[in-house]
Amino acid sequence: MTSPTDGWGVMQRALELSQQGEPFALATVVWRQAPSSGHIGSRAIVTANGEVVGWVGGACAEPVLIREALDVIASGEPRLVWLGQSEELDAMHIPHGVVTVPISCQSDGALQIYIEPAQNTPHLVIVGRSPMAVTLSEMAQLLDWRVELLDAAAFDATSISSRSVVVVATQGHGDEDVLLAACSVKPAYVGVVASARRGDALRGFLADHGVAAEVLDAMQIPAGVDLGRTTHREMAVAILADLVRRRGLGEFPTGAAVTSAPTTVDPVCQMTVAADDSTPSFEHDGVVYHFCCPGCRYSFKEDPASFLVQEAKC
Repeated sequence: MTSPTDGWGVMQRALELSQQGEPFALATVVWRQAPSSGHIGSRAIVTANGEVVGWVGGACAEPVLIREALDVIASGEPRLVWLGQSEELDAMHIPHGVVTVPISCQSDGALQIYIEPAQNTPHLVIVGRSPMAVTLSEMAQLLDWRVELLDAAAFDATSISSRSVVVVATQGHGDEDVLLAACSVKPAYVGVVASARRGDALRGFLADHGVAAEVLDAMQIPAGVDLGRTTHREMAVAILADLVRRRGLGEFPTGAAVTSAPTTVDPVCQMTVAADDSTPSFEHDGVVYHFCCPGCRYSFKEDPASFLVQEAKC
């Protein structure tokens, strides 16, 4: 059986999360300096709620991994993170764009971790079962977009999020109800396969039902670029071309909402750590301090005053 902490187990979990449409970041150790506990090729996944699956390093590396991975998920942009002793980082030539994180662990060693976001492709929801809708679904899947093809009766506000891209191709069969449900969520894009005249009627109906003017103005009716006279299947090409263009212009958000715990600074090693039950803690003079590992907690417990003096100087 594959362990969830080895490389293949991590990739299996990544596939499961992808199929579920859950955002996450994949971290891979691309360089190490002994005696770091992480090894080249070690992998881990960090979910949007901060759960870690896999292993890239010990107590000093994991809090950094979680913090940086959540930023990657939120921004949708990958990054290379270099962890090492402060004096070593100062002496090295660090390429522009690399995030450096000084660590003060009791053991030496350094790591470079490449963190990349997953599930930053558009979530395309196509409502309708026309030949155009089916063709659009098939083509968008070739781009590795996350695609759902739904009947009007199966679509409601829970089918989408504010990050979704919605194409309504019901063509007169329940357009109004589908659009009312979609507009209540305010997705990243709403396009309707309809004539401009039909679009005016739909906007009037939605306005009468309280849909805000800015939402109506952003709605694309007819959807897609104007390719002139086209067949139903060719219309799918026109719509996908417009969606690809809009994605390239940054109109569709690439990041995701994350859940991050409050943070504090370990008074022993100065690492930024989570200020919750996931990290070791110790109460001194009515103040709760959090630590990256039990070793730092033990050192602080033995002589809190010395570390608090150092903290005050900083």
